[in-house]
Amino acid sequence: MTPHTLLNHLDQGRLWPAPCGLSLDEAYAQALAVRQLRMARGEQPRGYKVGFTNRSIWPRYNVFAPIWGSVWDNTLTLCEGEGKVSLALTCQPRLEPEVVFGLKATPAPDATLDDLFAAIDWVAPGFEVVQSHLPDWKFVPADTVADGGLHARLLVGSRTPVRDLACDANALDTLLAQAQVSLLRNGEVVEEGRGSNVLDSPLRALLHFTQTLRACPGAPDLQAGDVVTTGTWTDAWKVAPGEHWAARFSSPLPGLAVTFAA
Repeated sequence: MTPHTLLNHLDQGRLWPAPCGLSLDEAYAQALAVRQLRMARGEQPRGYKVGFTNRSIWPRYNVFAPIWGSVWDNTLTLCEGEGKVSLALTCQPRLEPEVVFGLKATPAPDATLDDLFAAIDWVAPGFEVVQSHLPDWKFVPADTVADGGLHARLLVGSRTPVRDLACDANALDTLLAQAQVSLLRNGEVVEEGRGSNVLDSPLRALLHFTQTLRACPGAPDLQAGDVVTTGTWTDAWKVAPGEHWAARFSSPLPGLAVTFAA
């Protein structure tokens, strides 16, 4: 799999003919090369998605550590509680409810939770549409990385300034760890989850990602204005055009709803 081949499959929504056959380090190198190709044709990175932070679903997907990929200006949508997202040219799309952070600064070197708190601008509910270009979502970790971190779309809901939620890192860590979500499809609850599912809290998932990103050769650091997803609180659920999905988070996090179009 070359970067151009990977990008063609992303553009066309087609299944891969076979697994990528790369090591994990090689897969990140290929993903970064695809990032450069996308930037060269005018797409603009808007941050990062972090996946497989939910330990409860690791055995289901045969992936036992977090991975990450880029979020783009043409995959990101902001809304104020309800949005519409197209599934056009996605491949086997699924939906994940999660918490998204917006950054106002690059986190300090060797960042602690306190440093991350100081770098966060806002917190929001998010729906990430993930996809797999291998049949039936059967892959190994390197495939998920080469496959753009499985990222297809990101809908970010109402954004709350971080200091309106918590006075410091410990308070935010506890708040998000204890928060719960109900995921609904067409008005019916399909699953419930909690913030502690994602590496014990979304803030700790962000810390792990920051360390992992900085350890990856050639990866650009976090910047002011970046959005960062932190991983699904439930399983990833299959979605289709015409469906209406909602995530009801516990207070004080706002809810989020989405309708899918073809």
